Amino acid sequence: MNRLVLILAAGFGAGYTPMAPGTAGTLVAIPIFLILSLIPSPLYELTILAFFFLASWIAGEAQNVWGRRDHPRIVIDEIMGYLITMLWLPKTIFFIMLGFFLFRFFDIVKPPPIGLMEKARGGYGVVLDDVVAGVYANIVLQLVRLFIKSPLSPLY
Repeated sequence: MNRLVLILAAGFGAGYTPMAPGTAGTLVAIPIFLILSLIPSPLYELTILAFFFLASWIAGEAQNVWGRRDHPRIVIDEIMGYLITMLWLPKTIFFIMLGFFLFRFFDIVKPPPIGLMEKARGGYGVVLDDVVAGVYANIVLQLVRLFIKSPLSPLY
């Protein structure tokens, strides 16, 4: 059971990347998003909610096994954050790539209150900061989407 937990926590191995494991974990999230996005709404949203609890449990268990709080190998939280980033957005290369960069930006910079989320207990502290980073990225993407659809936009 521990082996399965660690495989999932490490994003199927992405967390073992020597440099930027969080970025590698977010790259793993892209095909997961593309597969899950085939699920109709509101089942998609319920799946993401269930994944939040699963990811939090897995992150907590992985911390116990590895003996370190928010171990860099744990990237299931990046997967969760990216799924939030892409919520209710078109599956276009533009939004997928911009979502990737915006999520990584907010996850690395951690504007308030993202840093406070890390203080939550167990695996929730590992995952919640990425959820909030995903919310921030999603808000920016929704604004970009509105701008692109606006008659004021040169892309209209």
